[in-house]
Amino acid sequence: MIQAIFFDIDGTLVSFKTHTIPSSAIQALQQLQKKGILLFIATGRGKDGLECLGDFPFDGYITLNGQYCFDKDGRVVYENTIKAKDLQTLVNYEAKHHFPCGYVLPEGKIYNYRDKRCDEVNAITHNDNQPAGDVSNIAKKKVYQVMTFLNEDEEKELMTHLPDCTSARWYPTFCDISPKGGTKVKGMDVFAKAFGFDMEHTMAFGDGGNDIPMLKHAGISIAMANAADSTKAVSTYITDDPDHDGILHACQHFHLI
Repeated sequence: MIQAIFFDIDGTLVSFKTHTIPSSAIQALQQLQKKGILLFIATGRGKDGLECLGDFPFDGYITLNGQYCFDKDGRVVYENTIKAKDLQTLVNYEAKHHFPCGYVLPEGKIYNYRDKRCDEVNAITHNDNQPAGDVSNIAKKKVYQVMTFLNEDEEKELMTHLPDCTSARWYPTFCDISPKGGTKVKGMDVFAKAFGFDMEHTMAFGDGGNDIPMLKHAGISIAMANAADSTKAVSTYITDDPDHDGILHACQHFHLI
């Protein structure tokens, strides 16, 4: 019996075309909640990027790929920040290799500089249009995550210099750098303990590479039709994309509604 479901946002719960939750997904969420199933968000977005969810009352939120988790009442249940030495390493590395970095702070996001790669991602998410500013003292700040605009080979090289961090990507031109310890999986476990459910009785929906650990951890894993092949490969079931009622169809397939 499914007791809790975790949803990625971009490309999963929210359409890349409309930037909203489709009405069929809202219908499914409402029916799931009426049955007493707990509903959680699990996203790479920060707390300031959840407007696309409208006013639907989810039970909890795993944000920044697990670095900042809070419940429906706004109570923080877990947070994790990048170490100062790793931030300084990143600043020094960027000074030599020159690529945009978006630093996620408690008060929002700030970029060292922006280029067309940043604008390309914002055109997809409508959530990454924050300005560039002074990041010279960023190592002294509380930073949960850093968007680094690098390809996969460049990412691998950078990560050899950041042994206390981890990376995840859902798009070819950038990846999120996070401290080790806080992941979507960590958030799942935190909420499982807080609400008293077992992971074998959970379901997770995702589409990106950063969703793979979450999908592996859930009892039942659902990949959207638009998901990467690597994401589909670890999933129990592949449903339709958000614009073709994927959330609703998967819930019906598993007789949840």
